[in-house]
Amino acid sequence: MRAQRAPKPRLVATDLDGTLVRSDGTVSDFTRDVLVELERRGIPVVFVTGRPLRWTEEVFEYVGEHGLAVVSNGALVWDVARSVPHLERPIDPVLGLEACAELRAAVPGTTYAVETLAGIGLEPAFMERHPVPDAARRAPVTELFTEPALKLLARHEELGPQEFWDRAEEAVQGRLVITWSSTSALLEISAPDVTKASTLALLCADLGVDASEVIAFGDMPNDLPMLGWAGTAYAMADAHPTVTAAAHHVAPGHDEDGVARVLAGVFGL
Repeated sequence: MRAQRAPKPRLVATDLDGTLVRSDGTVSDFTRDVLVELERRGIPVVFVTGRPLRWTEEVFEYVGEHGLAVVSNGALVWDVARSVPHLERPIDPVLGLEACAELRAAVPGTTYAVETLAGIGLEPAFMERHPVPDAARRAPVTELFTEPALKLLARHEELGPQEFWDRAEEAVQGRLVITWSSTSALLEISAPDVTKASTLALLCADLGVDASEVIAFGDMPNDLPMLGWAGTAYAMADAHPTVTAAAHHVAPGHDEDGVARVLAGVFGL
């Protein structure tokens, strides 16, 4: 864990799965009450998630009256109150398809899915682990990726997530941002320079909040940029080892209301 350097927080940034949301997919009454009280005190709580919009909407009731959420690892800032995009940072389809071809050539067996505001499209061989909307399209990635996309998903059924990530980074050579937050070999690919941190920084600049005034929580490698940027960073008790190493502190686990317990202490609730 790294040394802390921050003043009193003015904004809370929290990941969802494995962090704020419990294993059963719910948010506890205690956590909800803490978030509501912070909003009442004028402390914005920003959800910063790898989830696509269609999954993030399930927890928008807890986001507070400021009404902004960073979605798809920073590719989208969603205005919850108005139900419209506040900021989009998509992948250009030309660059995206070049990366798809290079990654598949380097790692045969790679399959793809493409997330846009309209929903998800999947290659026929892409084995999704979560329910897919009835309207989801199945087609080759060259037919799916014809317009800017919020996120490109790459899956491999034989490699582990770390090996797949390492080989993908070597193939793409930094032209897109690649990370992962799953226990399976599912990579989440974003446009150049798009991370949870870079988009949260843009949002905080609009709100007049400095990085040193942000307290952030996360558990997986896609949270690393955000935790490295925030003035106060918490890894969850069962976080990936790289996340624990990057954080200032360790919070109790997500099934123990770890985020809310830390915030109650920090803000004297």
